[in-house]
Amino acid sequence: MADNLIDDLRLAHVLADAADSITMDRFRDPDLDVSMKKDNTVVSDADKAVEEAVKRTLASARPRDGFHGEETGESGWGPRRWVIDPIDGTANYVRGAPVWGTLIALMVEDVPVISVVSAPALARRWWAHQGGGAYSGKSLMNNRQIQVSDVAWVTECFLSYSSLDGWVDSGRGRQFGDLLRAARRTRAFGDFWSYMLVAEGAVDVACEPELALHDMAALVPIVTEAGGRFTSVDGDPGPVGPGALATNGLLHDEVVNLLSLDDDTEDSLIIPRRAIM
Repeated sequence: MADNLIDDLRLAHVLADAADSITMDRFRDPDLDVSMKKDNTVVSDADKAVEEAVKRTLASARPRDGFHGEETGESGWGPRRWVIDPIDGTANYVRGAPVWGTLIALMVEDVPVISVVSAPALARRWWAHQGGGAYSGKSLMNNRQIQVSDVAWVTECFLSYSSLDGWVDSGRGRQFGDLLRAARRTRAFGDFWSYMLVAEGAVDVACEPELALHDMAALVPIVTEAGGRFTSVDGDPGPVGPGALATNGLLHDEVVNLLSLDDDTEDSLIIPRRAIM
């Protein structure tokens, strides 16, 4: 299986190269076509073009595999399924902010086993395959292995998130506020980047209250192969949602407890705010 995964990882890099070419060509283009979807999120013609290009290549290179894309949904069926988010961070993309990327994952029996996350405007790419470690670099031949941090206390951690509104809407606004107050440092790097920073050891905790499969599948192998943990906010392993929590592993159980809806977490209200550095 390992050799097959390497072949699939090479293919995922080819898909990412093609996606990067499309997205960078359209980035900050005044003629970019942008519309609003039913869920009140934006989509651009670049999102659609990337997904269609990836789907076409997979239909030729892996015709027996299933496909799940943010824009076109499910197609095909089988134990192997490619999961694609053509542009994670489309709102940033359409505003000209560089924090966006293409997320590519292969799931086997619903377990993410390889992934590539490519952020060409940041000149960064990350990837992993099951049992093979996590890496960042320009290519399979030009890379460095990455690993999570060794911070062991929430009161010493660096936390990254996307927004506050979702936590309030999910009913965990107080719990997330307590986590923010407990952490030594907080920043909203947002979207995929928070999780890649966890995998690199630059950030210790990343979490969001509500995400879809295409938002999460590619993040899981990179975080876990770097030595971290990736679960729902309730601690269920994998990209099962509705939200996501990634940590260096050492902090995971404590953060799950702080975010818990159980009344037993009420003591967290007395955690003092740490200095922002």
